[in-house]
Amino acid sequence: MNQTKLYQHIERLWRYMQLSDDLIQSDCLFVLGSNDVRVAEYAANLYLQGWAEYLVFSGGLGRLTADVFEQSEAETFAQIARDLGVPSNKMIIEAQATNTGENLLFTHQLLTQRNLNFNSFILVQKPYMERRTYASFRQQWPTQVKHLCVTSPKGEFCDYFNEEIDLYTTLSAMLGDFERIKTYPALGYQIEQVIPDDVNMSYQAIKSALS
Repeated sequence: MNQTKLYQHIERLWRYMQLSDDLIQSDCLFVLGSNDVRVAEYAANLYLQGWAEYLVFSGGLGRLTADVFEQSEAETFAQIARDLGVPSNKMIIEAQATNTGENLLFTHQLLTQRNLNFNSFILVQKPYMERRTYASFRQQWPTQVKHLCVTSPKGEFCDYFNEEIDLYTTLSAMLGDFERIKTYPALGYQIEQVIPDDVNMSYQAIKSALS
C-alpha cells in the first residue's frame, strides 16, 4: 500500500473516533487523564471561557505516564490549569484511577462525597478517545444526567504527534481504542456504536500495513 492510501485510511479512522459535539453550557468539565498535556491546557481554556463552573481532573499514573510524570495525571493537569489561571477551589482532583472505568467510578464517588450533584458534563479527552469516552460514560456513569457532550483539542492526525507523543504511540493507541469500541459493549463497559463498513475497512488496512 502506498503512503497516500495509508494516510487516507488513518485520517478516516481518526475522524470516526471523534464525535465533534457542539459544546453545551454545563455544570462540570470532566477531564480524563492521559499522557497529553494539551488536553489540560484545552480544558483550562474552556473553563476560563465560562463553559462550566467546576473542572474535574481524574487519573493516577498509567502505562504511558508512570515514567514521564512526576505526579499523577490529575495533579499534573491541575497544575497546568492553575498556571493558566483556574482557581484551585473550582478544581476537583481524583488521582487514583488507572483506566476509563475507574475515571468514571472514582470521580462519581468523589462528587457524591462532596455533595456535588452535577447534572451536565463536558467530557474532555484526546481526539481519538472521544467516542470511547462518551460510550463508556453512557454505560457506566451510575446516575442519569441532563446532557452530555465530549470534546478535545482539534486537528488533523498529521498535526497531532510530536516529540513527546510519537507517531507509533499515537497510531497504536488509536487502533487499540477502536478495538475497544468493537469489543467492550459485549463486556458491559460501553454502549454499542455503529461502525461504518469503510471505517472497518480502514482499520483492517492499517493493521495489515503495520504487521
